[in-house]
Amino acid sequence: MARDRSSRPTGRRASVRVRTARGRTVSSQRWLARQLNDPYVAEAKKRGYRSRAAFKLLQLDDQSRFLKPGARVIDLGAAPGGWTQVSVERARNGTVVGIDFVPMEPIAGATLIAKDFYDDDAPEMLTAALGGPADVVLSDMAAPATGDPQIDHLRIMALAEAAHDFARQVLKQGGTFVAKVLQGGTERALLDLLKKDFAKVRHVKPAASRADSAEMYVVATGFRGQV
Repeated sequence: MARDRSSRPTGRRASVRVRTARGRTVSSQRWLARQLNDPYVAEAKKRGYRSRAAFKLLQLDDQSRFLKPGARVIDLGAAPGGWTQVSVERARNGTVVGIDFVPMEPIAGATLIAKDFYDDDAPEMLTAALGGPADVVLSDMAAPATGDPQIDHLRIMALAEAAHDFARQVLKQGGTFVAKVLQGGTERALLDLLKKDFAKVRHVKPAASRADSAEMYVVATGFRGQV
């Protein structure tokens, strides 16, 4: 994909109303209405992306330019594959490896591993598939929501911290780490760790992240290497 291709939806769509259906709860009606009227959902379908989340990575990369041609990229929590698709397109002629315990349909140009990232042998499998040190480690991992904001926050931060620990082991000097976090206080501890390992650390909320979501991303560039 050419980098000058827009990372935002194009065109305008008429609003879609959801009719009340027997057996459908109010919350499910709201979710369906939001999906049907979400321009990123429509644009992802039009471009062949597997999820609207692809636009989050496109927008993050537009800002920081870390998906360079020939890059080696690891995508943690890759399912359903939107971030992996973007990585293949932007890191042209590079090596892209995605992992998730949810099986995925193949993606041309990527190696997909159906395995839990927490499995003992997962890191070794990832590094073997990559064939060398990583230029970029991506983590869009998220735990199933419990409905308790504090518990959900702690769970997603634990995933981000595990991804950071892994990134420290596989990134080459100058590499980039990107991870999903939630606003809520304890992300400060992760930021402090990242600032020791990377030359620049930013908190970013891409336009494709819904405004009512606490979701944000940390983008850490310029890995200093293992001390």
